[in-house]
Amino acid sequence: MSSEAELRRDRPHRVAVLVRPGVMPLELGLVHQLFGSARRQSGPGVGSPLYDVVTCATEPGRLPTDADFPIHVPHGPEVIDDAETVLVPASGEPGQPETGGPLGPALAAALARVRPGTRIASICTGAFVLAAAGLLDGRRITTHWRSADAFRLRFPHIALDPDVLFTDGGDVLTSAGEAAGIDLCLHLIRRDHGAAVAADVARRTVVPPYREGGQAQYVPQPVPDAAGTSTAPARAWALERLDRPVSLSQLAEHASMSVRTFTRRFRAETGCSPGRWLTQQRVERARVLLEETDRPVDTVAGDVGFGTSASLRAHFRDVLGVSPGVYRATFRGGMPHD
Repeated sequence: MSSEAELRRDRPHRVAVLVRPGVMPLELGLVHQLFGSARRQSGPGVGSPLYDVVTCATEPGRLPTDADFPIHVPHGPEVIDDAETVLVPASGEPGQPETGGPLGPALAAALARVRPGTRIASICTGAFVLAAAGLLDGRRITTHWRSADAFRLRFPHIALDPDVLFTDGGDVLTSAGEAAGIDLCLHLIRRDHGAAVAADVARRTVVPPYREGGQAQYVPQPVPDAAGTSTAPARAWALERLDRPVSLSQLAEHASMSVRTFTRRFRAETGCSPGRWLTQQRVERARVLLEETDRPVDTVAGDVGFGTSASLRAHFRDVLGVSPGVYRATFRGGMPHD
């Protein structure tokens, strides 16, 4: 968490979005919308922007998109020099690395401007660019599931996991298709500034505040046993009682399904098991309580249904890699106390 703590500075964190001909407007827009919505929640400068998002290309000027309109890119690659995060969205234009084209000297020169220690991330098939530049060697990464076979053919030495929404390798992150870019951006905001800021951004943009990176990319639509059946009411019920034990049989009963049907439907709708989903929701609730309250870790553990501080610490370390005390110290200040 120390690396994330270093990102919390008085000035906004600069995000350079490196776009190419054929850029997908949705991917470019979501980066600006999400990072641009992040605001300081308290203290001096409350309400001020936490990120400075700039769009750049190998050459500034008019750039075609994969839609029927172009965009104007105001900056050249020089803005990468002082960026703290560089984001590479996908391109749908033939001749790009996604379609078997070479990296090209101009794009290679732009990526060479990334300073050591700068965070770099890709959305969708932008991973092809990072791979072609040698930035993904030795890492576990993801890209859009429909491009997985093409990626493996071009980069067989890179460990590709096409079944997740995003991967976080610390200073290098990758994500799946367009909507997974939302999850990646929120994940980065959460890493930098905590769950409360990320939740505020999600509320502003009316998107789910949290989907774990390991959740499945592609979930086939379930075939209902009866019209209108869903596990959503059971999930809403569980969220209202995270401080209490919630069993699989209770969830199934609340959804008026057998345990077997409920488990199958739940995985089809969410991409994970009921038990894993409950753990995710409890960790997220604990993050908010650690940031926004002074409740002792033991109390927080009970409030979110983990029962004991030892259980909370174990789940926190498993999901976030740090203890609850270190997490609180990072996003509330002070010394960690576990």
